[in-house]
Amino acid sequence: MTTISLCMIVKNEEDILARCLDSIADLMDEIIIVDTGSTDATKEIAARYTDKIFDFEWTYDFAEARNYSFSKATMEYIYCADADEVLNDFNREKFKTLKAAMLPEVEIVQMKYITPDKYNTVMNIRDEYRPKLYKRERKFTWIDPIHETIRLKPVVFNSEIEILHMPRALHSKRDFKIFIDTFEKEGELSTKLYNMFAKELYISGTVEDLEQSLPIFERTLNDEDAPVERLEQAFCIYSRWARQTGRDFEFAKYALRAAVHFPCAEIFFELGNYFFDKKEAVEAAHWFEQASSIPAILDVHTGGDKALYGAAESLNMLAKQIKADPDYDRAYQASLVNSARRYEAKAKSWRMPSENEHHEL
Repeated sequence: MTTISLCMIVKNEEDILARCLDSIADLMDEIIIVDTGSTDATKEIAARYTDKIFDFEWTYDFAEARNYSFSKATMEYIYCADADEVLNDFNREKFKTLKAAMLPEVEIVQMKYITPDKYNTVMNIRDEYRPKLYKRERKFTWIDPIHETIRLKPVVFNSEIEILHMPRALHSKRDFKIFIDTFEKEGELSTKLYNMFAKELYISGTVEDLEQSLPIFERTLNDEDAPVERLEQAFCIYSRWARQTGRDFEFAKYALRAAVHFPCAEIFFELGNYFFDKKEAVEAAHWFEQASSIPAILDVHTGGDKALYGAAESLNMLAKQIKADPDYDRAYQASLVNSARRYEAKAKSWRMPSENEHHEL
């Protein structure tokens, strides 16, 4: 049977660490806990499950801490878990089956990662495959019967194991600091980090967070050679910041330019919110409806339930505005209310796409 080392990095996880370890500890052959500076009872709780507890000075670099934890592993495979993850009984049985039947050529096993909506700041799907189990020592293999070459791409197996991600709260503030520090240190963000930062900032960032992050996206807008994908994301961030801070000129400048050159659900959603705040119900309804019919690039909800609810609220607002006129058209007012109800019904039935469904993000 395959042997597995559990490698975790933790800090101040006293209220959730036992929940995580109770769900996976007996599936592991070795448990390695790397603490990055806990001031609570995290290490005492970890000691109930293992004596392999190591201290690591936090450097605001998750990759460095992960690499250190992996360096302590001695089993065939390494399972990487966070303290806010849980395996339920059904998926524990799947894990046992996987462990017993693991083929030696498999180098990475992906598992489905499921995060409740209220804690979802970067995923735009209900579930997402993530690499969770890694072969500790990789052996290079020659492939192809002629013009032979070394296989560099790992053998990946997509399992049906589902991991429930149950964080105590959003990690956005911590994440934003790391993104900004990385940009200031290296002068740039990789394509992956830029996209992740834009998603998390758009979905969960406050006005203050947007303000502190503007230099990163401002550089993109001033770069004539910036990739289209970065420009799209930068326009979304700038438009959101300008609207939320009441800068009408800047909002019009960025949102309208983006609507022409880089149309996406987020931009139309921002336009809908702008006109809704101005009590311009007809314009608001128009832009929310447009948002619901075009792909999103950062927040799938802006092209889904959020846009549909926005259209419904705008039509209800218009119905109330019309009703205030003593000579209003009752039939028209009633049709607006009915249309609003249809949008609400669509919003309630809308579901975030899954990993196996087509989506744009």
